[in-house]
Amino acid sequence: MIYPERLKPGDTIGLVAPCSAISADRAARCIEMLENMGFRVKAADNLAASKGGFMAGDEKMRAEWINRMFKDKEVDAVFCLRGGDGGNRIVEFLDLDAIRNNRKIFLGYSDVTTLHLIFNQECDLITYHGPMVSSNMLEHFDEESKKALFEALMCEGDYEYRAPAGMPVKVAVEGRASGILTGGNLCVMCASLGTPYEMETEGRILFIEEIGGHIGNMDRNIYQLKNAGKLDKVKGILLGQFTDCELEDENYGVTEAVLDAVKGLDIPVMYNVQSGHGFPMITIPMGAMCEMDTERRSIKWTRR
Repeated sequence: MIYPERLKPGDTIGLVAPCSAISADRAARCIEMLENMGFRVKAADNLAASKGGFMAGDEKMRAEWINRMFKDKEVDAVFCLRGGDGGNRIVEFLDLDAIRNNRKIFLGYSDVTTLHLIFNQECDLITYHGPMVSSNMLEHFDEESKKALFEALMCEGDYEYRAPAGMPVKVAVEGRASGILTGGNLCVMCASLGTPYEMETEGRILFIEEIGGHIGNMDRNIYQLKNAGKLDKVKGILLGQFTDCELEDENYGVTEAVLDAVKGLDIPVMYNVQSGHGFPMITIPMGAMCEMDTERRSIKWTRR
C-alpha cells in the first residue's frame, strides 16, 4: 500500500459527490469554506444534481468526476461532499488505472466505504476515513476532528489515534495485533460480498461503524461476515461509532454481538473508537499498516 503525497497549505482540493447530493446553496457554502481554510477548490458539477431523489446524478457522471479529479495534475486531494446512497452504482465506470497511476489523498466515509475498499485493494492506495465537507465540516467541525484530520493528511511519519476528551478507547478482548486496516460502514462492507471488490480481511485489522441500525439488523450483518468466513483470519477488530442505533437490551449491543461472532478466535477487540457518523469524527487511514495494543490502549499507523 502506498501513502499519497501529504496535504499542504494552498493545495487544490477536488470536491466530488460520488453518492448523494446537496442543495446548490449548500454546495456554494462548502466551496467557500474550503477556500477560507486556504485551499483552492475544483468542484464537480453534479454536487446538486439528482437522480431518483437520492443520488447526485447519473452513476457514469459521478464516476467520471472521480476519474477526472485523479487525472487532473492541478488537483492534490479528492474530498467527498457527503455519503448517502448509490456509491456502489459507480464501480463499473471507475478508471482504476488512472487512480492507480495518480495516487492522491481521498477522504470520505459511510457509503464511500465502497470506494475505500476498491482503492485500497485494487489501486494499492491508502485512503482516509474522515470528515466530509458537507456532513461534518460546514457546521460541526469541532477542534478535535479538525486537528486529527489535518494531522493525518499532513504528517510525514507515523500517525496515532488520540481519543477525544472523555471518550477513551475501551477493551473487550486483550491483546496486540498488526495488519492492514480495512472495513468501514457495516452494511456497505457487507454489500461488497460476492462482488469483484469483495472485502479482503485475511491478516488484516477490521474496523466497523454504523448509523441508524437496529441491533437485529447489525447482528445479521455481523453474522453475514462470520458466515462468509470474513472473521476467521482477521488479526484484530476496532469498533467505531454506532450512531443512533437501536438496542432492545441496553446490556447487549454491537460489541456483544461481535464477541459472540469471534468466540474462540484469539484476537484483540477494542471499541469506542470515535470514527464514524458521530462527533468528534477522528480520521483513520484505510489500507495503512495498523498496530493495536490493548495494554497501552493505543492504535497507530506506521509508514514502515
